[in-house]
Amino acid sequence: MIDYPEKLDLAQTPTPFYSLDRLSERLGGPRIWIKRDDLTGAATSGNKIRKLEFLFAEALASGCDTVITSGGVQSNHCRAVAVLGAQLGLKVHLLLRSDIAPQPVGNLLLDQLAGATISHYSVAEFEQLDRLFERWQSHYTDLGSRAYSIPTGGSNGTGMWGYIAAAEELSRDFQREGIVTAQIVHATGSGGTQAGLMLGCYLHQLNASVKAYAVCDDNAYFTDKVRADLQQWQSQYSPETDISILQADTCDQYVGPAYGVAGEEIFTMIKQIAASDGILLDPVYTGKAFYGMIEDIKQSKFTANDIVFVHTGGLFGLFAQQQQLGY
Repeated sequence: MIDYPEKLDLAQTPTPFYSLDRLSERLGGPRIWIKRDDLTGAATSGNKIRKLEFLFAEALASGCDTVITSGGVQSNHCRAVAVLGAQLGLKVHLLLRSDIAPQPVGNLLLDQLAGATISHYSVAEFEQLDRLFERWQSHYTDLGSRAYSIPTGGSNGTGMWGYIAAAEELSRDFQREGIVTAQIVHATGSGGTQAGLMLGCYLHQLNASVKAYAVCDDNAYFTDKVRADLQQWQSQYSPETDISILQADTCDQYVGPAYGVAGEEIFTMIKQIAASDGILLDPVYTGKAFYGMIEDIKQSKFTANDIVFVHTGGLFGLFAQQQQLGY
């Protein structure tokens, strides 16, 4: 029995889990399943909510009245923090990365509607992100407030608990559907979901491997980032747990031109999957991972009979790039 830390009930879980039979038949490869973590909420949809259940619980337990976090201008994580912060009565300050004048669309529109304080920074300024956090932490201390900082994507030892718990949920899905062994696929950007799923499968003895598709950076980056998150979790929560066996499996072949920038093939696939299977993907995260999964199935790179795609959300980011869809 795993002793979870305190959490808030913010996500609508368990999320749906079902097979994509028509897609599996079209590809002629392994059976494809989908875990609909895009349905964890409405305005708070996506994988970040699982992490934030634990992070917000920690913030409230420490007496904080303000939450500071960071991400890209269309960050799903920042949108979720903004909306949940409003629900919980907390002030939210978002540090957003953008090299162009941001338009109030998609996630940014929802950040503004939720009343978040927003500071925009260039990519160059974001290289000093730790200093930005320190600056604003001191600012709120000087005002007599108590601020809690959440790293980009909610990806740290505390946030990992969200996907340790998700792996336990997946074990029940597997048992119900008679899945004996599987490969779990998802998009990775900040590494926290990846680390949590890996550790969760290990702790819950789920007979599954985790393959992440990078949407930024390269394989070496995620190897280091996942290791750092695992070590932080071990140090903070379970020094006796041996994590040496856990090695990140990250595919960086489908990142595309840059983070948040997708090629024409991704948008074409997004339209095709929406029309053929009713699955809505986004060009920043899930679109790249789903495309990579399909291409690797075509190349017979998967060994398991069952593939589970964890849909981590991102619908609002699609609205910010709708012109790329040709509509």
